[in-house]
Formats: sequence, structure tokens, C-alpha cells
Amino acid sequence: MKPQEGERERDQDEQQQEEREEEQQYEQALHPVIADLCYHLSRTPSLASSSRNEGDAAQDHRPSSDAGADADAKNAAPRSKRPGLPLPVAAIRVLLDVIRRSRAETMMGLQADLRDASDVMIAFAKRGGPVPIAATTSAAPSTKYLLANRSHIALSSSCELFLNHVTRSSSHLETATPHFQSQLLERGTRFVEFSLSSRDRISSVASPFVREGTTVLTHGRSKVVEAVLLRAARVEKKRFNVIVLEGRPDAGGAKTAKAYDEAGIPTAVVLDAAMGYVMEKVKVDMVLVGAEGVVENGGVVNKMGTFALGVLAKELGVPFYVAAESYKFTRLYPLNNADLPEMGKLDGGGLAFLDTLSWSVNSSSGSKGGQGKEEKKTEAGEDGSLNACADLSSYVVNLSPSVSVGNPPCDFTPAKYITLLFTDLGVLTPSAVSDELIRLYQ
Repeated sequence: MKPQEGERERDQDEQQQEEREEEQQYEQALHPVIADLCYHLSRTPSLASSSRNEGDAAQDHRPSSDAGADADAKNAAPRSKRPGLPLPVAAIRVLLDVIRRSRAETMMGLQADLRDASDVMIAFAKRGGPVPIAATTSAAPSTKYLLANRSHIALSSSCELFLNHVTRSSSHLETATPHFQSQLLERGTRFVEFSLSSRDRISSVASPFVREGTTVLTHGRSKVVEAVLLRAARVEKKRFNVIVLEGRPDAGGAKTAKAYDEAGIPTAVVLDAAMGYVMEKVKVDMVLVGAEGVVENGGVVNKMGTFALGVLAKELGVPFYVAAESYKFTRLYPLNNADLPEMGKLDGGGLAFLDTLSWSVNSSSGSKGGQGKEEKKTEAGEDGSLNACADLSSYVVNLSPSVSVGNPPCDFTPAKYITLLFTDLGVLTPSAVSDELIRLYQ
């Protein structure tokens, strides 16, 4: 090993150690409710509840559990492999933990505890930023942007649905009896189980729309859309093509393209800005996207660029479909993007711009021995990120502080651009969303 390489590795080890120590300190400073949320988000559904007693949970900021929690974890065990709980479902688990820990003697007190916890999670989602959680493959914590490229709408709607259920169920009670708390936990567990199976139900009603030989254009990293297309390919054995928009700045589309490729689906990744060109150049038969929220007028809030994609699809006569769980239905009524609520920051900081084309050309020529360049070993991580950041530094476009950088995570697509919505409640037209919202909140 060269002396320079050894020194570089020592520097990297020291930097990683410092980062771990900072993450551990930050985790200890987290609000217990947020620590619970991070705990659930970082684990698979079958492991979302542990057998710790309440004292242990308070000590390490992990949710307490009892026999009810064990039953909760058992009932929520998935039939298929999932990387972790969806954010809204994790929030419901946090509220179930609040019910277990609450010392309120009245229903008003219990409702206040739940409302406080909900407000803390929503405020955290609006603020955004990095949160250290226990890594699934290592005992050491690693920084994960749990709310990156997300809005708080889905989390808010799921909390509101649960709180509405508690209020409606307890309208005739004044005392928070153990029996009633047990009933709430049981119903909450059923809600979690229903939510976890939403993707399976959506994929079953949506996959028939993916026909043999079609070309599907997608945008963003939606687990629901992924479930639909994988079912069509693996279960129904259909042959079709997928075009994925890259999904800047987090490359969400490029990441999900890996799943399609591994399933044997012919997949292409194109730049976001090329969506119009691709839809005309390649015969796109349908557009399928997910949603962060489905609003009362039938429109959707989703990853930035969805609105432009919807406008293009309508102009070119391409069906525009949305796949979303019913717990993302929210009582908002925006008329345009100016009416959207304030979104959380995407990465808690600035946005870097990288000349990837120049880096790709130079790195490729160097690795082939061309241009006399020294070969640079740059490895891609599991999430598609490049680890050798030093090799990319010369390709970063540094902007003056006087140049403002806009980085909104989501936009609003009005109902008039949406053909159909695929939900766990069935296939809906945009105009039917308001009726379903009334049923959900009755």
C-alpha cells in the first residue's frame, strides 16, 4: 500500500468515527416521539415493535411495548419483503405507543397526548433534515435522510385519520378506561395491517392496465408503482418496457430502475428535462406515478416534475394514472401550486450542481488508459451514490452566494390532468375522491 493511500484511509476512518459520535449525540437529543418515528422507519414491519419494557424504552428513546405491541408486530408482518414501514404507517405506530405510555385519566387528556405527538411529528417533517438511525446492516448508526424529497402531507393525513377515529370512538366517554385503550390499540393494529396490505391491493387493481407490449413512463421513487409493475412482470408474466425519469436531485428514478432491471423488465433512464422529447420520440402508452398526497378536489401532490409530466401527457393524449394508498387522502383543497402548504427542506442544506457528463467522459477515458489519465477507482454505493467524492470535486459547479437555489420537493397536479387513480379502495376517478374522503372521516 502506498503511504498516501494509507494516510487517506486513516483520515477517512477518523472522519467516520467523528460522524458516528456526532450522530450518537444527536440521536440522544432527539425528542422521544421523533426517536420512536425513526426507530419504526428504520425497521421492517415484523421488527417495528420490540419486547423492551417501558423503562428500557425511556432510557434509549425506543417505543415501549407489551403483549399488545407483540401482537401488533405479529399482525403487521408482511407477506412480501418490504424495506421498512411507510412514513404514515410508522406515524400510526408512534401514536399507538403514545396510547400505551399515556397516564391520562380522561379521554380529553389522552386526545391531548395524541395531538401533541402528532404535532411534533408534523413539525419535524416540515423542518426536514438528516436523522441518524440504526443501520439495518451494521450496528453503527448512519445518517439517513428519512424525509428527503418528501412532503409532510401523507404523515399529516394519517395522523388526522387516526385522531378522528379516536375522537369519534370516545365521544360517549369521559374516562380513559384500560378497556377502551385496549380497544383503540386493537383498532389501530388493524389499521396498520390494512395499510401494510394496501400496496398488494393496489397492484391487483392496477396491473390489468399494464398491457402486453406497452411502454410505461414513470417518475419518482414510488413503492406502490414499483409493486404494480413488478406484479405485472413477475406474476402476470407480461412483457412491457419501462422508461424512468432520472428524478433529480436524489436520483429516485434511477434507483428504482434497478428493481425493474433485476426483474427482467426492459428499462431506460432518461433526464427529467427530456420527458416531452421521450413521450413524442418513443411511443409511450401510459404514465404511472405515485403520490405524497391526494387532495379533496382529486388532484395529487407528488415529486417535483409530476405537474409538468401531467400537462405533457394531456397534450399528447397519453393516459396519466396515479397509484396511492387511501391513508394519503387529505382534506386539502389547493387550486394551484401557489396554494400548497409549506414543504420541508429536501436535504436540510444547499443543493450542489455536478457536471456529470464531463466527469463521465474523463473517468471513462481514464479507466481505458486514454488521454494518459490516471485511473480513478470510484465505487457506487447501494443507493447509487458515488463514494469517491474527492474525484468529483473538480466537476462541482460552485455558485456565488448571491445566486439563490430553489429546491422544492413536491408540486401539485390538478385533477384535470389525471385519468384514473389506483387505490386500495378501488379504481377511482378524480371526482370520486371527495366522496371517499367523506366516508373516511364519517
